[in-house]
Amino acid sequence: MKKPSRQIRDEIARLQDQLKQAETREAERIGRIALKAGMGEIEIEEAALLSAFEEIAGRFRKGGSPTAKAAAAVAPGASSGVAEQG
Repeated sequence: MKKPSRQIRDEIARLQDQLKQAETREAERIGRIALKAGMGEIEIEEAALLSAFEEIAGRFRKGGSPTAKAAAAVAPGASSGVAEQG
């Protein structure tokens, strides 16, 4: 039996709310970790910070891309092209 369109819309709205809540939890978790690491004290452009986070995410993705594997090969503490300003 097919679902009526109203029921589908209600389900979509419920799922969108769940997604928003999950994204908020994830953002708060990542934000707390970033603050503990001292990221709140660094002045950096958003684009550069996004790039650095993408590199980090690539290191932890299962079977990451060649770019992610190359980034993972960089020794901890080595320059990633993101300069600390302050």
